[in-house]
Amino acid sequence: QVQLAESGGGLVLPGGSLRLSCAASGRTFSSYAMGWFRQAPGKEREFVARISRNTFNTLYADSVKGRFTISRDNAKNTVYLQMNSLKPEDTGVYYCAADRSVVSTTDPKQYDYWGQGTQVTVSS
Repeated sequence: QVQLAESGGGLVLPGGSLRLSCAASGRTFSSYAMGWFRQAPGKEREFVARISRNTFNTLYADSVKGRFTISRDNAKNTVYLQMNSLKPEDTGVYYCAADRSVVSTTDPKQYDYWGQGTQVTVSS
């Protein structure tokens, strides 16, 4: 079992930056691929980014490519999402999730464990 806790959300102006963190409990963090998802009010949860267990492979949604960077530190049991050039449409609750499978997926139903989420609001 893995427990996940996100932090780093907040209110930011358009064009600004935030870095989200997701701390994982347990000694098996490096056994999971990690993903970030977001959910805006009235919308379905959508994929943002994914990083493989060994950090060699990353995957991004087209809407964030070139602006967001996912990374992880297996020694610290933490995954990060650096978000630059933020836009109002990036507003939502951001969740991190853990996936035991080695098959890369953007489907939230394939992820095994979820955090509680952190709110990101991009507004002037």
